Amino acid sequence: MKNFTYTRASSVKDAVQRASADRDALFIAGGTNLVDRLKVFLDEPSQLIDISRLEMKRIEKLANGGLRLGALVTNTAVADNADVRRDYPILARAILSGASQQIRNAATVGGNLLQRTRCPYYYDTAFPCNKRQPGQGCPAISGINRIHAILGASDQCVAVNPSDMSVALATLDAVVDVVGPQGKRQIPFTEFHRLPGNTPQRDTNLEVGELITAVILPPVPLAKSGVYLKLRDRTSYAFALVSVAAAIDLKGERIQDVRLALGGVAHKPWRSIEAEKFLIGKTAESTTFQQAAEIALKGATPLSDNAYKVDLAKRAIRRALTISAKGGGVA
Repeated sequence: MKNFTYTRASSVKDAVQRASADRDALFIAGGTNLVDRLKVFLDEPSQLIDISRLEMKRIEKLANGGLRLGALVTNTAVADNADVRRDYPILARAILSGASQQIRNAATVGGNLLQRTRCPYYYDTAFPCNKRQPGQGCPAISGINRIHAILGASDQCVAVNPSDMSVALATLDAVVDVVGPQGKRQIPFTEFHRLPGNTPQRDTNLEVGELITAVILPPVPLAKSGVYLKLRDRTSYAFALVSVAAAIDLKGERIQDVRLALGGVAHKPWRSIEAEKFLIGKTAESTTFQQAAEIALKGATPLSDNAYKVDLAKRAIRRALTISAKGGGVA
């Protein structure tokens, strides 16, 4: 293992300055994914900058009716928060479907957004991997690829984003607050994560030294009808093969507004804007939902072992939209 130093940041400014001065430094808070990567030598930082004691541990109500989730709020605290459960139940359900209770007790909002793929080729350093080292190749493309991407992939990488929380956030018009060497900025959540393209080693649009400080949830009335449906090999502690976050606002039988995002199918949470546009003004019925599902998956390019995901995703979309149209609840 490469030797590294450990430092405890005294403030956000201090953390950013330390990270900006050392491109090989990494922030650590809950460490639920980072420590795993350190153990198998995927990450070999020059220093770990501990941000776990910084003042980013509150959930605050905003004047416009939204919420501000501090980057160090634990996943458990978000899922148990009364305002989240009332106004953004889709987010609570997504969090509770992920990991185990012990991990949720340690994992943070910021860390959840930054967790990396669970592609087995990425984790096994005996195999080449463009995400670990660009130019090596992607063995998953011609190898065992049952859990890999069917949307937005490239010839460089077919890994998928593992976060349940992020799929829900993609439907909520969330914004990520960050602080970096150039000061503060906000990143719309749908622009936070990246598709692999020719740079599969980059998962997000964060720049060197930038630190997530909060996630902002604007008021989204239709979120109360939100549904999170996760399909996986086993109920206990498994990542999604396909997941769907959906929320519908109805006026009579007509759809006034809608959100639809998929997980387990792409390198980032997959917000289906085209399907949403199609649904606006349509009658909330099974035929309409089937058409929306076809639109959402029309660009799918399955690999040798994961064609099943296309039909599975379509069925999941229909089910999630149907339940949301009836007022939401557990899928």
